Amino acid sequence: MREAKRVSLRLAIVLLLAFISFDQLFAEDDTILYESFDKSFDGRWIVSEKEGYNGEWKHEKSEGHDDYGLLVSEPARKYAIVKELDEPVSLKDGTIVLQFETRLQKGLECGGAYLKYLRPQEAGWVPKGFDNDSPYSIMFGPDKCGTTNKVHFILKHKNPKSGEYVEHHLKFPPSVPHDKLTHVYTAILKPDNELQILVDGEEKKAANFLSSEDFEPPLIPAKTIPDPDDVKPEDWDERAKIPDPEAVKPDDWDEDAPMEIEDEDAVKPEGWLDDEPEEIDDPEATKPEDWDEEEDGEWEAPKTDNPKCQEGPGCGEWKRPMKRNPAYKGKWHAPLIDNPNYKGIWKPQEIPNPDYFELDQPEFESIAAVGIEIWTMQDGILFDNILIAQDEKVASSIRDTTWKPKFEVEKEKEKATEAAAGTDALGGFQKKVFEILYQVAEISFLSEHKDKIIELIEKAEKQPIITIGVLVSIVVVILTVFLKLFFGGKKAAVEKKPEPVAETSNTEGSSEEKAEENEEPAPARKRQSRRET
Repeated sequence: MREAKRVSLRLAIVLLLAFISFDQLFAEDDTILYESFDKSFDGRWIVSEKEGYNGEWKHEKSEGHDDYGLLVSEPARKYAIVKELDEPVSLKDGTIVLQFETRLQKGLECGGAYLKYLRPQEAGWVPKGFDNDSPYSIMFGPDKCGTTNKVHFILKHKNPKSGEYVEHHLKFPPSVPHDKLTHVYTAILKPDNELQILVDGEEKKAANFLSSEDFEPPLIPAKTIPDPDDVKPEDWDERAKIPDPEAVKPDDWDEDAPMEIEDEDAVKPEGWLDDEPEEIDDPEATKPEDWDEEEDGEWEAPKTDNPKCQEGPGCGEWKRPMKRNPAYKGKWHAPLIDNPNYKGIWKPQEIPNPDYFELDQPEFESIAAVGIEIWTMQDGILFDNILIAQDEKVASSIRDTTWKPKFEVEKEKEKATEAAAGTDALGGFQKKVFEILYQVAEISFLSEHKDKIIELIEKAEKQPIITIGVLVSIVVVILTVFLKLFFGGKKAAVEKKPEPVAETSNTEGSSEEKAEENEEPAPARKRQSRRET
C-alpha cells in the first residue's frame, strides 16, 4: 500500500514538472522579443551611423534602481538605434502585444520617446543606415512638444489600389504622464481588428482599425468623393439674405451727423489752472555721470506730473467734454430680406471614389526590426523592457515583475520628497486637483480642446499660485463646449476630396519638426534716449 502511494506521488511530481515545463515552453513561444538591457546592448543593438545622428546611447542604471536601461545621454541631439529580429513577425495572425517602459528622468519639454517597428527594408539596407526615412509599420509611444502631447499610435498601411503607403494616426490618443516616474506603454493588436492602448496596465484608449471614427485618415476611403471637375453654375445664388431693393432712406436720415458732439451744458470747474502745464521737469532727476553730449545730445530732465494739477481740479486749456450725439444714425443700409433666388450653398456632385476599396482586416506589414529614432531637447530618457509577444498574459506578467516594483518605489520617494519640501512643492490638495484635471483632459467630448487644457495644466504646475485661474479657464472651455453642443454654432464643413498622408520623412506634428523651431535671435539692445534715465 505504501509502495503504491509512493508511485502515485512520483507520478504526480512528474506530471507537475511536465506541466510546468510545457507552460514555460508555451510562454517562451509567445515571446517574440524581450529586451531587458540587463547586459550591454553592444552587438545586439546597432547605433545608426547616418549623418546628424550624433546622440550617444549609454547602458545606465535607472536613477534609484539597480535596473539597467538604454539611456539618452545628451540634450538637443538626434538619436537612432535598431535591433533586427531573427525573422519577420506577422501582424495578421492572432494577437500581437507591443510593450516597453520609458522613464523621463528630467521631464520632457520637447522630444519623443517612441519606438518604430520597422517593416522589411529594401535590398541593400543595413542597420547602420537606420534613419527617419527607414519605412516602419507601426510607430508607438510618447511624444511631446508645444501643443503636441500624446502617446502616438501610427499605422503605415499600403493602399491596395495605388500601392502608396499612408500614415493613419490614432484619433484622440492618451496624453503623456506629466511626472518623472517609470511608465509602461502597451499596444494590443487583436485579430478582430480591435486595438487597445494601455498606460501602466490601465486601458486609456480602445479603437477599431477599420473605423473612420478612430483613425485619421480612415483605412477604408469614402465610397464617394466630390467631383473635382464639377463647376458651380454662374447663376447659382448662395446669398440667403439680400438688401431690400424697394427700401428707401428716410428723408430725415443724416449720414453726416457726427457720433459725438461737445456738451454745451458743461461748465469749467472753479479753480481750473489754465496757465499751469500738465507735466513739468522732474526736479529730482540728475544728468547721468557717463552722459556724453557729443554722442547723446543735450541732456533734458524727464517729465513728471505737475503736483499743482493734482491739488486742483485740473491744468492747461479747458475744453468741453464730448457726449453722444442724439441725432447720430450712421450710414444708412437697406434692411435685409429673404433672397427669392437663394439656392443654398453649392457643393459639387458626388462621384464614385476611384481609390475606394474594402477591407476585412488591415494589410499589416510584418515587423522585421525595432528601432528608436528621435530628436529630443532633453536628456535622461531611459528605455527598458522592450517586448513583442503573442499573449497579453506575457505582457501583464512582465509589468508586474519589472515595472510595478520600480514604480511603487519611485512613487513613495516622490511623496517623501514633496512632504520634505513643504510649501516649495505642490500641496496634497493641489496635487489631487492636477490629477483630476489631467483626467478631465481625456474626456472624449473635450478632445478638440485637449491640447489647450494640457497646456494650461502644465503652466499651473510650474506656477502653483495660478491654480485657481487655471481652474476658471478650464471651466470656461467646458462651458463653451456645452453651449456649442446644446445651442448649435457648428458651421457647415466644406467638403473636399480627402488627401491621404503619403509616406514622408517626418511624422506630422512630431517633436522632431518643432524642436528645430525653438531658436530665435535676441533683439539688439538700444542705448537710452536723452529723455530716459
